[in-house]
Amino acid sequence: MISKIARRNKIKTRIRGKISGTAARPRMSVFRSNKQIYVQVIDDLAGKTLAAASSKNITDGTKTEIAAKVGEEIAQKALAAGITEVVFDRNGYLFHGRVKSLADAARNGGLKF
Repeated sequence: MISKIARRNKIKTRIRGKISGTAARPRMSVFRSNKQIYVQVIDDLAGKTLAAASSKNITDGTKTEIAAKVGEEIAQKALAAGITEVVFDRNGYLFHGRVKSLADAARNGGLKF
């Protein structure tokens, strides 16, 4: 029987084989733990993080509401850095719940996927 982590890593490897971030269109990678959610905008060619946001300092609301606030925050930081288009990397997670909430908020904030 395959574990939950091994299954996610298998999906993550398959996704990362297909997408990559460039300077013109960087990769927006999401990591979610049981308590927090983190997002980075990464230029894979240069190996640099261009913008990052997390839920470490947000305390009020449900997890999906907090994820939406993180999505708005990353959109603001990316637009301030001159980034308008990104490639979304869900990092092996299913596209629902917190991940979907973060993506929708980033789209509403002005980022194009």
